[in-house]
Amino acid sequence: MKRLVLASASPRRRELLGRLGLEFEVRPAAVDETPRPGENPEALALRLARAKALASAAGRSGERVLGADTVVARDASILGKPANATEAEQMLETLSGGEHRVVTGLALAADGAVAEACVVSRVWFRSLLPEEIARYAADGEPLDAAGGYAIQGGAAGFISRVVGSYTNVVGLPLSEVVRLLG
Repeated sequence: MKRLVLASASPRRRELLGRLGLEFEVRPAAVDETPRPGENPEALALRLARAKALASAAGRSGERVLGADTVVARDASILGKPANATEAEQMLETLSGGEHRVVTGLALAADGAVAEACVVSRVWFRSLLPEEIARYAADGEPLDAAGGYAIQGGAAGFISRVVGSYTNVVGLPLSEVVRLLG
C-alpha cells in the first residue's frame, strides 16, 4: 500500500486522522487561501484542498496525499481564521444566535489523479452574551480556527445543535476520508 501523507499542519487534522489507526506522514503545503471574487464556500474549500494535495505531492510518487480545507459560512459571508481577538469577537457576534455551515473540501492525490469530496455540516450557536464572546476571543483559541471557534474546545458550550458530521466541524470528516482512501 502507498504511503499516506497529510498535507496539513493542523494539529486537529493530525489527531483525527490518527484516530483511524493509519500510519501517515505530515507534510504541510503552503497555498494562498484568499477567496476568489464570487467563489462560494464549497468551491473555495475544494480548490484549496486540491491545491494543498497537489503541492505536497509534486515531484513524488508512491504516495497518497490528503489535502483538506475547512471554511465557515454564515449566509453569503465566508469566515476565515481571525487575525486577532477583535476579528474573533466580530465573527462570534455574527454566529451568535443563528445557523452557519462548516464546509470541508477533501482531495486525495495519487499517481497524477485527484479524488475529491466536499462535506457540509450545519451548526447552530445559542445567543451569546457579550462577556462570553470577549472572554473566549481573548483566550487565543479562536485565532487558529475557521470561523473563530473550536467546537472541541472552549466553544463547545456555545453550540446548541449540529446536523451532519461532528468531525467535519473539528476539521476532518472521517467518514468521507475513509471512503476516499477506499
